[in-house]
Amino acid sequence: MSDHNDVPLMFQAQVAGRSQIHKLEDLGKKAQELGVRQEDLRQQAYDWVEEWQEACDSKNVPAFSKRRVRWKEFSFTWRMVTNSGQDGGVIRPVIGERGWVYFPGSSMKGAFRRACTSQEEKLRYCGGDNNGEIHSGILRFHGGYPKKYDWLNDSLVDMIHPQEDWQLNGGERKTAIQLSLYKPTLIFGISSVKPLPEEEWGHIWQIWEVALGKGIGSRVSAGYGQIETHGASNLLTIGLYGQGLSSKRIDGEKEFRPNGFKAALRGHTRRLFSGVTDDVTAEKLTNQLWGGLADKDGAIVGLLGVAFSAPNLDFEIYRSGRYRMPLYDTGEALLNILLLNNNLSKQVFKQERQLSEQDCKNLKVFIIQLVKFSMLMGGFGKSWRRIDHRLFFPQYLNDKPMIGCHWEFIEESEKRYVIPVNQIADITTFLDELQRKVAGFPLMREIKRGKPQGNLREAWQKGNVEVWGRIADNKNDSLAVRWFHDPYSTGKSIQRSELTGKMGQIGRIWHRMYPRYRKRGEELIDTGEYVELLTIFPNRSGNEEEVKKTEDFLNFLKDSSDFIQLW
Repeated sequence: MSDHNDVPLMFQAQVAGRSQIHKLEDLGKKAQELGVRQEDLRQQAYDWVEEWQEACDSKNVPAFSKRRVRWKEFSFTWRMVTNSGQDGGVIRPVIGERGWVYFPGSSMKGAFRRACTSQEEKLRYCGGDNNGEIHSGILRFHGGYPKKYDWLNDSLVDMIHPQEDWQLNGGERKTAIQLSLYKPTLIFGISSVKPLPEEEWGHIWQIWEVALGKGIGSRVSAGYGQIETHGASNLLTIGLYGQGLSSKRIDGEKEFRPNGFKAALRGHTRRLFSGVTDDVTAEKLTNQLWGGLADKDGAIVGLLGVAFSAPNLDFEIYRSGRYRMPLYDTGEALLNILLLNNNLSKQVFKQERQLSEQDCKNLKVFIIQLVKFSMLMGGFGKSWRRIDHRLFFPQYLNDKPMIGCHWEFIEESEKRYVIPVNQIADITTFLDELQRKVAGFPLMREIKRGKPQGNLREAWQKGNVEVWGRIADNKNDSLAVRWFHDPYSTGKSIQRSELTGKMGQIGRIWHRMYPRYRKRGEELIDTGEYVELLTIFPNRSGNEEEVKKTEDFLNFLKDSSDFIQLW
């Protein structure tokens, strides 16, 4: 019998010593144990993928029968996960003819069926039970293959790193590996058991585009499996652009990851709900909106998802002394908030029901406020709690790492989403009204809820959070950015404290330079100024030295700075 090392990893069991591609190994620790250099080791998932890719013949691309099958191609804006089920925790890709990655016809049929607008359409095209009689549909769904062989040269190794507990409550960071296609173009095939007129084929492909508009595959709510158009599933379209530190793949290559938008919006949803109700209700409502797992209730299918399209996305490498760091510039981009599910979950509410038209309107109002809040207080993606040092503190960047990001609305979205600041107290008015709207969110009335408990570290509750602000004349007039790196007063510093955080530890302060617009009648005027904001979650019961540092800094803001407390 041959040694198991001769067997491709694809066919080995997901156990220690065999194949564990989902596991993100500590290569530094492993190198020490084996007595080798760390650069000579790599994650096993790369070996798994390369063995698979090398076994595929790039000159023999699968194709649908020209006589029997109609097909169309569709391009995806980011990654796509095709899921054949889990094996030892691994989301394994579906592998079709000739070893090619494949979107199954059965999954295609399910998505198509859900996109049909009537029971008659479902029965005609997909078949099913009609008053006790089983009917066969006229369509056959042949699935989808990558159009070309370029996926054989792509890095399919992707990562899952849920950060909600870490970001909101200082919990443990976790990362796992999954396999996904990067910006694929897939060709989908459909055939019919009987001849159909061209007009009906046009209608069939319209239904399939509606299905694609909701996303296909796994993790669609986080931006996976999305095309550029979303049809009726699109709840909001927000035009924005941003720049900052780029995420990296496991191999260190740069990649802008749109799932950061869902992470930010979901996190802020939880913060806001935790400020007006008890922790259990806040978690249930957050899961109802964005999906999630409840310990006792199982999986909850969320109502919302995100999709991001940045056709002019650009990268560059930040170079300063010994530092080399990838940066992104999205250019003018679109963030879509999608309504992916119309059913309220029985795990959250007393009974399952469909969203009404009024529910959808209420949900849209809430999401608009959430987007405004998210852009007011911070940014998206990596280092979202800090301002972009290239813009606001370039003199710091001399043999120092790049820090932060900066996001703004593009012109088409300014009137709808910008918060005008005629005077600094307008921020207070917005935050007060926001909390009232969150507390009065109609879906919350259907749940028996308790008072806020304050157990979540970043709960948006007075007494748990303070917002300080000032008007900055221009991008060179940020005061607070210097306090993160130098003493803010003689002999006093918050650098590398619990308040500002450090490597591997989330701090308790956010810093934002929000572009200031004034309102004159219906006209929105860009002043060229910024509202400089500090959002602080003081720890008043922890380490005595750290508590004193925080209190000293808050006293400094109150007595010796231009900042005023807004909330």
